[in-house]
Amino acid sequence: MGNLFLKRVYEPYDESDGFRILVDRIWPRGISKEVAKLTAWEKEVAPSPELRKWFCHKPELFEEFRTKYLEELRTDEQKQKILDEIITMTLKGKVTLLYGAKDPVYNHAIVLLEELKRIMNHEEEKSNYTY
Repeated sequence: MGNLFLKRVYEPYDESDGFRILVDRIWPRGISKEVAKLTAWEKEVAPSPELRKWFCHKPELFEEFRTKYLEELRTDEQKQKILDEIITMTLKGKVTLLYGAKDPVYNHAIVLLEELKRIMNHEEEKSNYTY
């Protein structure tokens, strides 16, 4: 579970980032593909366009946004598949989820990280359970 991290895509690349996955639906302004050095761009795991536009990065809407985005992550098959792929990557090494939002607290990547850690913790608990 210690192999999953968040980083703003505008922060400098570091070899210790491991697998670098952009989790934004929209490509970040001013960043070239060469500078981003992505392993993958999983735009479909980002909030739906409607939810993203509704939220508009307003801190006062964050709790409701969080609830709605978690619902998307837990019910959308494509998002579920991407979550599984990211979790599988953590078994192979460090994974850094990259996002472009200016606010390091009120953004979808925080919610995504929380959900991935919840799933990974649940899987770990299941594997430790003996019959």
